[in-house]
Amino acid sequence: MSWQDYIDKQLIGSSCVKEAAICGLDGNVWARSGEFAVTKDEVSALLAGMKDSSQFYANGVRIAGKRYIYLSGSDNVVRARKEVAGLHCAKTSQAVIIAVYEEPIKPQQAASVVESLGDYLTKCGY
Repeated sequence: MSWQDYIDKQLIGSSCVKEAAICGLDGNVWARSGEFAVTKDEVSALLAGMKDSSQFYANGVRIAGKRYIYLSGSDNVVRARKEVAGLHCAKTSQAVIIAVYEEPIKPQQAASVVESLGDYLTKCGY
C-alpha cells in the first residue's frame, strides 16, 4: 500500500478524518489529502513540541497555516482544537500522522483511527 493509500483509504476513508498527512520525522511530507498544506517547518515544530509541550501551551499548535489550542499530549500524541475542528497527531518510529476532524465527528473517533494506523505502521517498522 502506498502512503497516499493510507491517507485516502485508512484516514479519509474512515469518515472520521477530514484532512490528513503522513510525514517523515525529518519534516518531509510523504502523502497528504487534497490541499492540506502542511509545511516542513510546521511538522518540525510539531515534533519538537512532542518532546517539550511547553511551547504548545504558549503558542498553540500550527498546522496547515491554522493555529489550534493545545489540549493534551505525550511523546507520541498531540491533541488540539480550533472551534468546531480538532487535530490529532500520532508519531511512529519513522513518521508522524497528522489528522484534522470536524464536528459532528467526536475526538475519540478520530483518535481511534489515527492511533490504530500509527500502531500498525509501528508494527511494520515505520
